[in-house]
Amino acid sequence: MKLGIVGLPNVGKSTLFNAITQAGAESANYPFCTIEPNVGVVAVPDERLDKLAEMYEPDKLTRAVVEFVDIAGLVKGASRGEGLGNKFLSHIREVDAIVHVVRCFEDGNIVHVDGSIGPVRDIETINWELIFADMEMVEKRIDRVKKSMKGGDKKYLTELNMLERIYENLEAGKSARSMEFSEEEKEILKEIALLTIKPVIYAANVSEDDFINGIENNAFIKEVEEFAKGEGSEVLPICAKIEEDITEFDEEEKQEFLSDLGIEESGLERLIKKSYSLLGLISYLTAGKPEVRAWTIVKGTKAPQAAGKIHTDFEKGFIRAEVVAYDDLMASGTYAAAREKGLVRLEGKEYVMNDGDIVLFRFNV
Repeated sequence: MKLGIVGLPNVGKSTLFNAITQAGAESANYPFCTIEPNVGVVAVPDERLDKLAEMYEPDKLTRAVVEFVDIAGLVKGASRGEGLGNKFLSHIREVDAIVHVVRCFEDGNIVHVDGSIGPVRDIETINWELIFADMEMVEKRIDRVKKSMKGGDKKYLTELNMLERIYENLEAGKSARSMEFSEEEKEILKEIALLTIKPVIYAANVSEDDFINGIENNAFIKEVEEFAKGEGSEVLPICAKIEEDITEFDEEEKQEFLSDLGIEESGLERLIKKSYSLLGLISYLTAGKPEVRAWTIVKGTKAPQAAGKIHTDFEKGFIRAEVVAYDDLMASGTYAAAREKGLVRLEGKEYVMNDGDIVLFRFNV
């Protein structure tokens, strides 16, 4: 999973990126301090893997990972190549989802590129640049589809109708992700690199005081939530400064610090969970002495395709899957005990994987 972190200059974007990846991207109080996208690969926190490691004492423990890309700051006119816009647009095409950092706090010491705090205005600034880029792309595609139809080939009619509908929507200032599409249209969309179709999490960056004392009275967050609701996006209140502070602690100190603040999970953990939910992702687990590992799949994936994540031969020669739910295994104490209780199931090709399934695939090639 690749998440692109975007936002106007000086909203806390690179501070948040540094905090969650500890990758050391430069962070400064001026625009464009991030010229090339910095990339940080972060292991997905998963307590289930730790428990399985205690049970199996494996030679290797492999967690799922998320790749965060800190993408250069954006200004008005990016779709026309102003600022670092062209680089921004090319890098954002490569991510699965967008984490859009918006500033929801006042601080006279940190300049704002537009001179005042206005999170929805900031969101719309970036959204309009993505919309303009999509409009240009859709317009060119409409022309190509119309030329293909001149020979009497009607198979392009569905695509043409969809593209014209998307263009009208974009022209009205609405992102493609706010639209509904048929299954046939969704298949066509996979071939079109629309920027505004990508799922978005708005990371509402608040002050330490607001985060500690409660965000209920933060009017900026309420504005962002109202905007996000209109396009089906998610909002995650977060304090980049607190996230930055806890990077200096070891695990025990971090948990104690979060506990003192009345917080159960770090911003990174909450962001990853929300990202998995937004993209419809789950994890299944494999466990044994050689390795305990998490595998990320799309919700609704059937057993053979899940097996194919490990190796294509597993999918081609799939026979069956031996499956036990994580909670059942933990309650039983051992795999053998779970089997004795009838909690280890044999599943075939039509089995749909569940989050937390512990699986042993049987195959023959």
